[in-house]
Amino acid sequence: MKVRSIDVNADVGEGVGNEMLLMPYLSSCNIACGGHAGDIESMTSVVRLAKSNQVKIGAHPSFPDRLNFGRTVMEMSPSDLYTSLKAQIERLQVVADAEGVVLNHVKPHGALYNLAAKDEGVARVVLKVLKAVNPLLKLYAPYQSEIAKMALLNGVEVVYEAFADRGYEDDLSLVSRVKKGAVLHDKERVFNRVLRMVKDQKITAINGVEVAIKISTICVHGDTENAVEIVKYLVCKLKENNIRIQ
Repeated sequence: MKVRSIDVNADVGEGVGNEMLLMPYLSSCNIACGGHAGDIESMTSVVRLAKSNQVKIGAHPSFPDRLNFGRTVMEMSPSDLYTSLKAQIERLQVVADAEGVVLNHVKPHGALYNLAAKDEGVARVVLKVLKAVNPLLKLYAPYQSEIAKMALLNGVEVVYEAFADRGYEDDLSLVSRVKKGAVLHDKERVFNRVLRMVKDQKITAINGVEVAIKISTICVHGDTENAVEIVKYLVCKLKENNIRIQ
């Protein structure tokens, strides 16, 4: 039987407080670094947890918008966005250096992630920040997104990401959180769709259309209500199906 592998990640350090329960099942994590959530204390705590569980560490920058948890697009000039994102990632870099660990990747959060997937200007800013901080950092981004395409053209390593617990439109954008079916809570349904993404490189959109997809990492949102239950079940079932978590 062919052995496949997948990275399992979660967005953490966002004030939920379930990191200790999530970490044993993750192979990478995305740490909020002050934009939508997080401060030096939370970053330090989560970095230490990740280190002790041998989980790869990534920065999870966002629009500087704690009020809306970074899930609303902010009108910002490219220079202001650049300054904010660079400061966020560097804040986590300082913590990582102090704890003797390296940053593995950058994954934008929320509205920034979705906008960079389709807006060349925003994507360009994110990539400019990444290369300024450390050009060896990987980018977690959606398959066929503008930012992924631009990253590859600019020598940035891309790790294609999909979401275990989110609904998809047929253009591979995420279903808006205000719509029914945007967030999935059924652990068996989550596993079955992830297995299909890994083995068949396909996903069924919310309108029933089958769409081709490529993934190297799968995300379970740390703030999904039953995130720990989902990721525990998902990892267990993936391993049962000869899929290595790495």
